[in-house]
Amino acid sequence: MGLFSDGIRSMDELFLHALEDIYYAEHQIEKSLPDMIAKATDTELKRGFDKHLEETRNQIKRLEDVFAKLGQEPKGTSCPAIDGIIEEANEIAGEIEDKRVIDAALIAAAQAVEHYEITRYGTLVAWAQEIGHRGVVSLLQRNLKEEAATDRKLTAMAMKRANPKAVGRKKPAAVGRKSATRGRKATTRKAPARKAPARKTTARKAGGRKGARRKAA
Repeated sequence: MGLFSDGIRSMDELFLHALEDIYYAEHQIEKSLPDMIAKATDTELKRGFDKHLEETRNQIKRLEDVFAKLGQEPKGTSCPAIDGIIEEANEIAGEIEDKRVIDAALIAAAQAVEHYEITRYGTLVAWAQEIGHRGVVSLLQRNLKEEAATDRKLTAMAMKRANPKAVGRKKPAAVGRKSATRGRKATTRKAPARKAPARKTTARKAGGRKGARRKAA
């Protein structure tokens, strides 16, 4: 069942359906993360996935609190979108043999999942505020903030480590940059002050000679 399904007659029903959608999605993500942890080769990436697995379990608990506040039993509704994203991630990871490339592929797959979650949570927060379900807004916002933070961390890991490693490129050494900076600073030093021209001294001597002649006269 997709988000826009038959039988939804009100905004409250649409909100509940979207809540069931993300509840299902979080459970599917919880199942897929251990496999992503096992496939990752970078230690930092493994730790990041492991931490997000713990966050996902906490997010599921918050969603259950949302259901409770609404007087509803927690349940999920099948979500073809998240199923397709996870299936595609598994296929891509299974086709890559080069270990240097696998981490870049896993990050891309994980970010596709994160962007889906960010979209869903952002919508749920907006709808909850509009409908008047203010008691659940903070719970949904916490999940949204965690997903956004995870997405930023994945971007940083991709740019600093996974992507350069995948193409066999190394970052330039920091020492070289410092040396170049020192060289630029050295060229901007001020030149030493020049001595006063000798003309002034000559003029004073000439004036002294004229005064001597007047006295003699």
